Amino acid sequence: MEKHHKISIGKVVFAMFCWIYAGISLYPVIWLLFYSFKNNSEIFVTNPFGVPTTFHFENYVKAWSQYNVPMYFTNSLIVSIATVFLTIVCGLLFSYATSRMQWKGRNVASVYMSLGMFIPVQAILIPVAKTVNGLGLDTTRWGLILVYTAINLSFATLVYYGALKDLPVELEEAACIDGANIFTVFAKIIVPLVRPATATLIIYIFLNAWNEFILANVLVVKDELKTLPLGILFLQGTFTTDWGAMGATMVIASLPTVLIYCIFSNKVENAMTIGGAVKG
Repeated sequence: MEKHHKISIGKVVFAMFCWIYAGISLYPVIWLLFYSFKNNSEIFVTNPFGVPTTFHFENYVKAWSQYNVPMYFTNSLIVSIATVFLTIVCGLLFSYATSRMQWKGRNVASVYMSLGMFIPVQAILIPVAKTVNGLGLDTTRWGLILVYTAINLSFATLVYYGALKDLPVELEEAACIDGANIFTVFAKIIVPLVRPATATLIIYIFLNAWNEFILANVLVVKDELKTLPLGILFLQGTFTTDWGAMGATMVIASLPTVLIYCIFSNKVENAMTIGGAVKG
């Protein structure tokens, strides 16, 4: 009876800790949501932390119609989706070649690709800017897409390499015995088995591309190509700023990342068990 009582107390304490941690983690999100419905007076003077006394829905109307948010939003969406697609395709093909195929220099190539993770963006900023400008890509979205793909490729190959190394070779051998060629094996066996890793990478790469600011600030030279992080920066006025509309813009900017996580979070959780399921 005493043991059961101790276990119950432990569960209550743990549950309280989880709820407190959840509240602390969610408070900035709730605060931003309230912030987006306030005017400047409420934000800075009368009600900086509480629920809005009057919900100013016009903040979202201003953000969407007066501050070019649709253009910034579209640019960010195109750049992020294209970056995710190219990084996933290139990373999976490279990792498959280095982890499942036998050829001279594959280990060197894998290590060389992984070294990109240890190079900070600030160290390559000037060479990248000169290269993009020299190729004439600074006036198109491809300048950002290709650079973002190159930066995220190292991490993608590392994740895929680990996932592919855990897969038993017998799966491919059985498919080859049944008459499947290498392309069929890759498309119908390898790609479905690494879906959890793919879901993880989609979230990670999309967040990186969507929120990236340093490179975009240097590489984007045309106003119509600016992404949301740049757009939010230029929403600040010279003398006055509509902070409520800026808050609404930040809420709009957060929606795609939340949706991406909600869509792919189940597959990320399955990544913890897929290795055991395949081996079993």
